[in-house]
Amino acid sequence: MREKRAAMEMSVGTIVTIVLLVTVLILGIILIRSIFVSSQYNVNVLDQKIRGEIDKLFTEESDLVVYLANKKAEVKQGEDYGVAFGFKNKETGTTQAGIFSYKVIISNPTEVTEECGIDSSVVQGWMIGETESNIPVRPGEVGYGLVRFEIPETAPLCIIRLRIVMDKDGFEGYSSDFFDLKIIS
Repeated sequence: MREKRAAMEMSVGTIVTIVLLVTVLILGIILIRSIFVSSQYNVNVLDQKIRGEIDKLFTEESDLVVYLANKKAEVKQGEDYGVAFGFKNKETGTTQAGIFSYKVIISNPTEVTEECGIDSSVVQGWMIGETESNIPVRPGEVGYGLVRFEIPETAPLCIIRLRIVMDKDGFEGYSSDFFDLKIIS
């Protein structure tokens, strides 16, 4: 009789332990899910706010705006950075979307070589999303783009002027705007 009671107590203890472990596992999964859902929400809100700020920058004359304070991006060596911009299709009299493309070029390649001591192709290698094509934007609407930079630790401390050039429906030079990339330590 004593042996049966000991076996029963051990099985009840095992069951209680299993129930507690499953409860902790479920609570952990719920916690991780809520963290991911809230972080995704924060990214979406931030994206909407940046788009709203870009929309505010448009004036009657501008077709392209870069979302940077004083048109200057200060990036530390070894860091990643993104420059957001928006472009507007100001065409009227049609409902058909225009097809846009953009490219980012170095405005001062000679100065980059002389002052920074690097070739323009090195700077182009730091850019992710330096070109994109076939972006449909309906008349009166705004399209958005992002150019990312991965600045290496060995990048020289200097200022590089870059220009975003927009083309529309295969015609070059629809609009352009510039910004400065300042590499700091």
